Amino acid sequence: MSTRLFSSLRFLQHENPLGLPQSRAAPELPRRMRGLPEKRNIRNIGKVIAVSSAKGGVGKSTIAVNLALAFSRQGHRAGILDTDIFGPSIPTLLNLSGEPRLSDNNQLIPLINYGVKAMSMGFLIDEQVPVVWRGLMVMKALQQLLHEVDWGGLDILVLDLPPGTGDTQLTITQQIKLDGMCLGTVIVSTPQDIALKDAVKGIAMFRKVDVPILGMVQNMSVFTCPQCNHSTHIFGSEGVLRECSKHGIDFLGDIPLHASICDDADRGKPTVVSEPVSPRGQAFFKIADTVGRKIGL
Repeated sequence: MSTRLFSSLRFLQHENPLGLPQSRAAPELPRRMRGLPEKRNIRNIGKVIAVSSAKGGVGKSTIAVNLALAFSRQGHRAGILDTDIFGPSIPTLLNLSGEPRLSDNNQLIPLINYGVKAMSMGFLIDEQVPVVWRGLMVMKALQQLLHEVDWGGLDILVLDLPPGTGDTQLTITQQIKLDGMCLGTVIVSTPQDIALKDAVKGIAMFRKVDVPILGMVQNMSVFTCPQCNHSTHIFGSEGVLRECSKHGIDFLGDIPLHASICDDADRGKPTVVSEPVSPRGQAFFKIADTVGRKIGL
């Protein structure tokens, strides 16, 4: 019986059989040849900021809607676009419901509350119905939300991004043309390391697609006991400040951990509307003022 020999020196037929990203640069091809959509301006919009976290559950949507409301109360024509197709929050946060009407040119007309125009997938489907879509359908829906809404002229549009660094984020950065329009991102995180790890991934993603990072917001930074007024940093105290310093990013401010912020959000009357002169309300106004100066609003 002959012995069969096996060789470990076989040549692989493919250098990269799994199709993983390579370090070497790919040849630069036109966008259409690469399967990318043509970039377009969002019509009648002056400035655009994207509020991102890359991590779920850090209060990003609450901060996004309060920033939009703060811009409106500072005298700007403000709107907010909920780009979270699977878990839209803006209808609840702004206490809005109902299907948007169509304009004469067949575009969606945003709903309005507290002086802020809003558009969300949550207006187009029943809140009890899950969106079970693959990536291509999500990208098509985002394209329509970005370019088929009649905003009627805004000074600033706030984009509330979903968690992660995937299809939604790439679709937005690949479809918005920046001619005459400012686009920047505000990254939200809580101070603890488990949230910051994902926030750092978001920083890397936006830098990779050449979207300016306006700064970071530290949410749930400190809890002050309503009984004894003792302050406790439940999630840590300087995590976001540390990452800002490490990555050369501006620190935009702190939002405290307070029960009223959650209650205000759940009842559809955000803090900037319900308690504008409270310390937490003023914290939102201060961040909005800082962001506004950065983008020339």
